[in-house]
Amino acid sequence: MNKYFNNILRAFKRQHVLVIGDLILDQYIKGTVDRISPEAPVPIVLQKDMFYTPGGAANVANNLSSLGATVTVVGCIGDDREGHLLKELLETRHIRTRGIFEDRRIQTSLKTRIVAHHQQVVRIDREKSLNGDENDFYSKKVAPFVSKHFKLFDAVVLSDYGKGVIQSPLVADTVALARKHNIPVVVDPKVEHLKFYGRVTSITPNRKEAEAALKSLEPETRKRFRILSTRLDSLDTVMHSGQGLLRYLGIDSLLVTLGEDGMCLFEAGKDPVHIPTRAQEVFDVSGAGDTVIAAFALALGTGANKKEAAEIANHAAGIVVGKMGAASVTPDELMQSLKGA
Repeated sequence: MNKYFNNILRAFKRQHVLVIGDLILDQYIKGTVDRISPEAPVPIVLQKDMFYTPGGAANVANNLSSLGATVTVVGCIGDDREGHLLKELLETRHIRTRGIFEDRRIQTSLKTRIVAHHQQVVRIDREKSLNGDENDFYSKKVAPFVSKHFKLFDAVVLSDYGKGVIQSPLVADTVALARKHNIPVVVDPKVEHLKFYGRVTSITPNRKEAEAALKSLEPETRKRFRILSTRLDSLDTVMHSGQGLLRYLGIDSLLVTLGEDGMCLFEAGKDPVHIPTRAQEVFDVSGAGDTVIAAFALALGTGANKKEAAEIANHAAGIVVGKMGAASVTPDELMQSLKGA
């Protein structure tokens, strides 16, 4: 590993990152399948193990903490068992939870994955969120908290899972504060909120999300920004259409993750950069995007440039997909992976 990467990783523990977003509790039920149910043509899973992990924005916070950063997380949970359990899981990972607010009008988002023989059989989602005029969460809870504590932070991650926390005023106010304090704002995007993200430092969609973003644009808009294809089925189309999407968004950079094809970094005024995958073995991709945005934002917070930050994020993703569930990466694992960089 070159000396500069080593210095960036050593600086992780001096960073304090703010994570704002949709908090999810992930439940894993693991077992074996020996027969098919006589009631319906479905497998019978004999449960052997069950555990919970932080999901959504909570998993981004978990990844940042695992990498050595101080983390403050802001989000909303229900006044329910799942919300209390999620908060406890974060606190055991030394993540600051003063910005997590309870709301009796919602249910904590719960994703239950049933896994048999290392294969996910089914996923069950439970959630109740606020929408429209009843969603006063930002103005009453988040805005006062963020404004009061913002000077503490070195980087901001907005983790948008479309559950109601990330709203247009939140993004605009957060970006304004970040520009005032000269710190990066990185977004894990939701296509429906694409117009929210103008002026952020970067967004980190995966291939499917980037394609959905391109398809959401009107044909005339795509023509104006020289977007020739909405299908990112080759490296050439990724390169060309990604540049067009960057121009449309008007942001500093765009990092598109491509699974086994690695990732592509787009920066305003620069040629796109393709970074091949570092994964040795792909075991489970769930949560990989959370690892990417955590490592990318944390590296930017240390002063790394976007290409260096993307390289580090690519190594982190290569490690985490070799683990089961929404896992995280340690500095030692990342340092080992970067030795050949």
